Amino acid sequence: MPIEIEKKYRLNKRQYTALQRLLSEIGAQRGAEEFEENTLYQGDALDARRCVLRLRRIDSGRDAILTFKERIPSRSSIKHQQEDETHVSEPAAVVAIFRALGLTPALVYEKRRTTWRLGDAELMIDELPFGLFLEIEASEAAIRKIQRRLKTAGLDLAGHAEQRTYPHLAAHHGRLHGAIIEARFDKGGRTRK
Repeated sequence: MPIEIEKKYRLNKRQYTALQRLLSEIGAQRGAEEFEENTLYQGDALDARRCVLRLRRIDSGRDAILTFKERIPSRSSIKHQQEDETHVSEPAAVVAIFRALGLTPALVYEKRRTTWRLGDAELMIDELPFGLFLEIEASEAAIRKIQRRLKTAGLDLAGHAEQRTYPHLAAHHGRLHGAIIEARFDKGGRTRK
């Protein structure tokens, strides 16, 4: 059972700009830039308080990633959760299967993501319609080490940890469209108000 270990930070615009510069300075390697549409499904078999079933379409939407996550209870600001993912070459077929099983879309949120690598850690700088964020996926020790390296380089993230998940934030900041809550950018690429 794969366990995802991550810590998320909410960034202001100054921190967001500084972070992109500092990651190169501390030796991180810039990876892919992607646009995502994340759709979360609900149904009787899913406990929405602890688990998520997500279909993530990246850029063109032709392929997708299907993810099941279940939170492991903890008081730590570093989140632990079971995460099972698989690549999906036919997202429309998965949606049809979900429909046949009684699973329905409940929440959609869009995200722009730039991925960086630093040692064994993966760092994601995310822009969502409701804010700017950094996620660090690594061991707890590596997350703390990266936080210290960024602080030494001039970016102190202490006090900026975000405990809520993107689905929780999207549900809070999104708008109801029919039976689905959506947090999307407008057609011009800016955040919808």
